[in-house]
Amino acid sequence: MASDRPRVLSGIQPTAGSFHLGNYLGAVRQWVALQETHDAFYMVVDLHAITVPQDPAQLRANTRLAAAQLLAAGLDPDRCTLFVQSHVPEHAQLGWVMNCLTGFGEASRMTQFKDKSAKQGAERATVGLFTYPILQVADILLYQANQVPVGEDQRQHIELTRDLAERFNTRLGQTFTLPEAYILKETGKIYDLQDPTAKMSKSASSPKGLINLLDEPRTTAKKVKSAVTDTDTVVRYDVENKPGVSNLLSIYSTLTGETIAELEKKYEGKLYGALKGDLADVMVEFVTPFRSRTQAYLDDPETLDSILAKGAEKARAVAAETLALAYDRVGFLPAKH
Repeated sequence: MASDRPRVLSGIQPTAGSFHLGNYLGAVRQWVALQETHDAFYMVVDLHAITVPQDPAQLRANTRLAAAQLLAAGLDPDRCTLFVQSHVPEHAQLGWVMNCLTGFGEASRMTQFKDKSAKQGAERATVGLFTYPILQVADILLYQANQVPVGEDQRQHIELTRDLAERFNTRLGQTFTLPEAYILKETGKIYDLQDPTAKMSKSASSPKGLINLLDEPRTTAKKVKSAVTDTDTVVRYDVENKPGVSNLLSIYSTLTGETIAELEKKYEGKLYGALKGDLADVMVEFVTPFRSRTQAYLDDPETLDSILAKGAEKARAVAAETLALAYDRVGFLPAKH
């Protein structure tokens, strides 16, 4: 792998079971593209998953499932480094160092903590939920990543990463690369099929509004066909006045590569049913092979585990070097072997 390529790092939580269309179009699809142009590190972030209670057996199964889906979506272990976060202990080790560098007020200002703790009540929110953005900082800095592909809602976390990296470098000597957020505008957000003003997400969407990639293709087609539109009949992209139709056009365009303008022309004079019917076909064509590739990895756990073991080994080679340098800068006494 060419080391002169810029390095990217990103992660996905293993808490959801099936990926949904929003995960895929918003994140995973660009990961697949980036492995061709970048030195790419991708992880299943199981340490982040336990900021809220998890069933242990379910977490293990979901971690494997997330890895299988990433491979099914097109990640190639020969072109990128795919691993499970807890397989690389350096994440937690650098996380502690970064915790000790972060101001309490600074951590309190992270909007995602405010949102999540408001949902579950401040009393039940764990310290881990409060400090997980700082673990995320360690995730990124360990690999000296130049760019971090994230959604718009994570931009604040990249700012925190840069602030802490700069603080460490200034106080203790040049150690960490300052990363940039890598945000793709076009597919920033895929919206709920039943509430096209809300982002498609496991926590917020109704079952009918969420397209799970591992659902039966029939179910997916049905959800697309019953997507909320409006009382008008013109197929036009207008997020303000026609959020439902605009969302369908975005999904269609992203999956097929046809531009929004081409699609508007294609459906000129046709009703919404035609657009939905065709998009349902496009979706079925996409999810059918994705499901069978995922299943093939799940049916062969030895191959899957060996891919993840190799990935962890490649990741640790980089992470251990960064951690050793950071530990030295902090003033920890090196262990003699």
